[in-house]
Amino acid sequence: MRKLIAAMKISVDGKTEGPEGYADWVAAWSEDYDLTAQVDACLLGARMYEGYESYWTAIQNEPEGDHWITGQPPTPGELEWARFAARTPHYVLSSTMESAQWPNTSFLRGLDEIAALKEQPGKDIYLMGGAQLTASLIDAGLVDELRLIVYPLIAGQGTALFPGTQQRHGLELLKVEQLPDGLVSLIYGSAR
Repeated sequence: MRKLIAAMKISVDGKTEGPEGYADWVAAWSEDYDLTAQVDACLLGARMYEGYESYWTAIQNEPEGDHWITGQPPTPGELEWARFAARTPHYVLSSTMESAQWPNTSFLRGLDEIAALKEQPGKDIYLMGGAQLTASLIDAGLVDELRLIVYPLIAGQGTALFPGTQQRHGLELLKVEQLPDGLVSLIYGSAR
């Protein structure tokens, strides 16, 4: 069975975004979790997908331009992710969305369809978020691994990592790695 791997960049106080609606402390949105070779599909919630699609489309179309989250040209890692994203199937959990600009986008209507996707042959699936979707999939027992990159700051106001999680979930620490600039990478497995 394919694993569903959630990965997020957070502050020390467990925020996924600040009051502006995004993680302004993240300098680049490259794939820093070492997942690219391990996954062949991405899963997002409808609210996150809209901004995600427009951000990465802009980078694909104008790789030299400044982009709205960072105000900077894309990093080499972001350009690499943009190429990966363009050729990788994306699944969006939504009860209402019917269309997307990206041709490799499909819509899933419920948790049973996510469970069925995990049963299909292929590599693992990258659960990109958002936080609310990730919390509901953790509660449903569908998340197999959680990868966090913790930034050395207290964000204060903002969106908590798993505000909607309803149950306690034990995790098994698989790996800890200190990264440059005071960042820490944490990888947890589901302790089932």
